[in-house]
Amino acid sequence: MITEFKVSTQGQGLYEFTGGIRRWLSGQQDGLLTLMVQHTSASLLIQENADPDVQRDLLAFFQRNVPPSTDLSMAYLRHTAEGPDDMPAHIKAAVLPVSLSIPVRAGQMMLGQWQGIYLFEHRDAPHTRHIAAHFY
Repeated sequence: MITEFKVSTQGQGLYEFTGGIRRWLSGQQDGLLTLMVQHTSASLLIQENADPDVQRDLLAFFQRNVPPSTDLSMAYLRHTAEGPDDMPAHIKAAVLPVSLSIPVRAGQMMLGQWQGIYLFEHRDAPHTRHIAAHFY
């Protein structure tokens, strides 16, 4: 079973889309869910969904450690034609996961109590991101 999820973003941040996946898997049996973001400037994460400070802190950490190409510490970057956030977005996507594998039992993802699935948007502008999903 294969489908595609779309996540609309409003700039850098973490966007949870666990609910859509739960609805899609409803009524299924045991298996393995694989998700892959179809973009080179976004990532997928399993992260805490109880305290929004976790998402804010993760965003702040990556913004601090991989600043825009206009920051003097990033002067070595060559790929800057698409804006100061573009190459840093590619760097973040290179060090964070772009695919996830999640066991499913009786149609339920085997996530921990406080875990949710997030698209991590690394670009400043709004985007519609596509995530390929395969359940087997």
